Amino acid sequence: MPFRRAATLFAVAAAWAFQALAGSPGVAAPGVAADGTANTAVVFAYDRFGEDQTPSISIRIDQFEAHLDELQDGDYQVLPLPRILEALRSGAPLPDRTVAITIDEASRSAFREAWPRLKAAGLPFTLFVATDAIDRGSPTHVTWAEVRQLAAAGVTLGGLGASTQSLVSRPAEEVRAELRRMADRLQAETGQRPTLFAYPQGEVSAAVRTIVTEQGFAAAFGQQSGVLHPQADRATLPRFVMNESFGSVDRFRLAANALPLPVTDLTPDDPLLTANPPSIGFTVSDEVGDIGRLACFAAGQGRTALERVTEDRVEVRIRDPFPPGRTRVNCTLPAPDGRWRWLGMQFVVPE
Repeated sequence: MPFRRAATLFAVAAAWAFQALAGSPGVAAPGVAADGTANTAVVFAYDRFGEDQTPSISIRIDQFEAHLDELQDGDYQVLPLPRILEALRSGAPLPDRTVAITIDEASRSAFREAWPRLKAAGLPFTLFVATDAIDRGSPTHVTWAEVRQLAAAGVTLGGLGASTQSLVSRPAEEVRAELRRMADRLQAETGQRPTLFAYPQGEVSAAVRTIVTEQGFAAAFGQQSGVLHPQADRATLPRFVMNESFGSVDRFRLAANALPLPVTDLTPDDPLLTANPPSIGFTVSDEVGDIGRLACFAAGQGRTALERVTEDRVEVRIRDPFPPGRTRVNCTLPAPDGRWRWLGMQFVVPE
């Protein structure tokens, strides 16, 4: 990787790890074999396209086109999400810098703006569908005929719940009923019952995670930053979210080149917090090596203090309580060749 690009990624990583809480050249990064294969993948999450009135969930068209140019011009392999998940399950190798594209909600702008550009670029993607808006005939969403058109063209369909509302504060039977309604509607309209799920707004609790698994979904995705790897929890897989505020091509490139920061014994186990500030801790996998340059950043608080409890056990000291709602903590570690290992956590603070 040229020095200028590596330096740029270093600067962007530090800035992004803080803001999004919203190495030696020629050396293969850990987890990447000498033949260029790996067992990791980066998943991007989009929602709406060119809808300037909703910048928090929309990306500008020029930003999206820059992302597609980067994917086509750079050393990436964009693969269908089911193929990636099967490779991670079976142990089959994936190309280094494997990427998947996902779109949440099935908005009209996704159909009119994103799909033609993805189709022209020959890039596969997964659409996580919220069915209630389509059933209502919402003018901001696709129709069922358009969903069938996408499915016939080879687009992978997943579920986002029937609505787009968070599931974490709702009774268990209500959550189960919503998931069944969404899956039933998708099957009735397309002949496909979804096996992939995305948590609305990325919000998940231990209870909701259990229900999603019980409902038979093979994998479920949040909105915490991070990279897929074989040991990742399939019920809460990470994605890098792209929107207007965090959609620069430098940020996109940094994420597309990211590597996993695999950990075990992550606490708290439940993203729906009962203690605030939370006591966050994790054990870093041996394959990572030296973690002396590990840094963590908390939303609204910047860089946090870290305590090395043992050689590989880290505790993150959150200074102040988080406000109600969604909040994030990101941990990064420089890897060779200007790349970064990434561990993201998204929590929900009850009102």
